[in-house]
Amino acid sequence: MSGSYVEQNHHDALPKTSHDECARQHFVRSFKEHLVTSIHPGLKTAYEKRAKISFQKQHGRDPSDIKDVASVMKHDPHYQAWSSLLRTSQEMMWSAAQIPVERSLRELAASAAKSEGGQGTLRLNGDLKIPDYHTAVDIHCQPGGYHTEYIADDVAQGAIYDRAVYLYAMGQMGPDNADMGDSTVSWLQSQQPDFKPQRILDMGCSVGHSTLPYVTGFPEAEVHGIDVGAPMLRYAHARAKSKDLEVHFSQQNAEKTDFEDESFDLVVSHILLHETSAAAIKNVIKECHRLLKPGGWMVHVETPPYEGMSPFDTFLFDWDSENNNEPFWRRSHELDLQALAEQGGFTEHPTIQVMAPSAFQETQRSMTFQGGDFGGGGVWFLYGCQK
Repeated sequence: MSGSYVEQNHHDALPKTSHDECARQHFVRSFKEHLVTSIHPGLKTAYEKRAKISFQKQHGRDPSDIKDVASVMKHDPHYQAWSSLLRTSQEMMWSAAQIPVERSLRELAASAAKSEGGQGTLRLNGDLKIPDYHTAVDIHCQPGGYHTEYIADDVAQGAIYDRAVYLYAMGQMGPDNADMGDSTVSWLQSQQPDFKPQRILDMGCSVGHSTLPYVTGFPEAEVHGIDVGAPMLRYAHARAKSKDLEVHFSQQNAEKTDFEDESFDLVVSHILLHETSAAAIKNVIKECHRLLKPGGWMVHVETPPYEGMSPFDTFLFDWDSENNNEPFWRRSHELDLQALAEQGGFTEHPTIQVMAPSAFQETQRSMTFQGGDFGGGGVWFLYGCQK
């Protein structure tokens, strides 16, 4: 599927691995590729030849939605094997990424702390309440989520996440895990060639994978990134500094920030919305409207909504809702996005809801799905509106 192995781009903040640690990580990536290429294709056959026929015999009709498909597929041995192995691969991935970080955490934290001063800024808020939708579950099954700290000046969660994302996507997010940001910048430049944002905000920036493309794509702009997780932001700041790119990171909740009204030309996020509650999503959209200058753009990058998918594809795409600690996944893919924008104050222009091509096409990642949470198909879903 992926051709010759291409390793993640090195930077000074990335945890160093021993031979055995690296081999363990490469195995996890290979295991995931095996599931995608050799196990996943059999799901459609199992559905058409066994599960669907069983449902038809019981009900006298075809399955019409997620629940119908789930009622028969969850009992199918091929699906059970695939689902179990996929969940196992997630746990193995986090473990493989954790081991070198745990071994060298104090050195990683000390190195990140040295990046203070000079290019870019880092502003943390120890009094910030971490939202319940972060603390209730370990998002993506990452132990400790985004926010947990183990030592002073901790960067563990960011260091683990940086490496795990590369393993999870099997390298198909590009050597810097930057495909969402690169793809959005490319889309903006092609579709809005006269749009030259001077101030950009990335909401839920995590370690800055998708933030840095805005620095290079719009070199005249001042770029900010916010997240609720301090370990993510410390690591993001060190990572950006190691790449000699300037970003102003601050620990904030995207539902309510401390930035002034109408202070940004572009507000973006990348797979943020499906990590938040229904109430939080509404608050985020309202905050985008407050922060944008007239004529500015809000653009949220997500995986595709369920609308238009077949019942079988919807069922597979929904795997993360019940199996990968993504409790808001299903609801976020069923939202009325036009109504959401209007409720948030975006009433003067229609929303954009488009599939934008991936900027990273070397691996030809056509229809590469694990469960639902990898974008696959060489496209990303862009949702947004102009103020």
